[in-house]
Amino acid sequence: MKTVALLLSSLMLAATAHANEPAAAPAKPDLGKGGTISSQVCAACHTADGSRGSPANPILQGQHAEYLAKQLAEFKSGKRKNAVMSGMAAPLSEEDMRNVAAFYASKTAKPGFAKNKDSVALGEKIYRGGIAERNVPACAGCHGPTGSGIPAQYPRIGGQHGDYVEAQMTAFRAGSRANGPMMMTIAAKMNDKEIKAVSDYIAGLR
Repeated sequence: MKTVALLLSSLMLAATAHANEPAAAPAKPDLGKGGTISSQVCAACHTADGSRGSPANPILQGQHAEYLAKQLAEFKSGKRKNAVMSGMAAPLSEEDMRNVAAFYASKTAKPGFAKNKDSVALGEKIYRGGIAERNVPACAGCHGPTGSGIPAQYPRIGGQHGDYVEAQMTAFRAGSRANGPMMMTIAAKMNDKEIKAVSDYIAGLR
């Protein structure tokens, strides 16, 4: 009995020591592997380096790696709904996602521009000051004065395609994009004209 007790005590001490060991840090992203994934999986819609492709698809150059990896994981899990992206993300491992996200984040995004001169003033007003009477906060509060965002929490949106931003805002409002509760609440208080104006203004931010 004494031998068994000593053995159990030793096992418990070993388990406790192992539990107290710091978790191994994730491997540093491999930009080369990320570039390969980009060219083989992503390029058809996002171009090989994530630059200014179709306005229907987001510009990935310069986007925060943490944010991109989070979105890929949520496409894969189904938390963010998109038939095309769910299929593309499905075979990617967590390491693949970190690698390709780091690859796009390492690029410098090219500047964009607003297309509608008539709505720039309204777009700027909403972006910088919100809509006070409906408790819509200023976009700059989370995404920054130039749209640079905050890694992991808020994406870089400055220079993003206006058409893409508008589509995402509309999806948040409709509830068809449900992986951003704060954005769903904000977009629900905005009309089409306001969403279009601020989306176009964002396209020209730099």
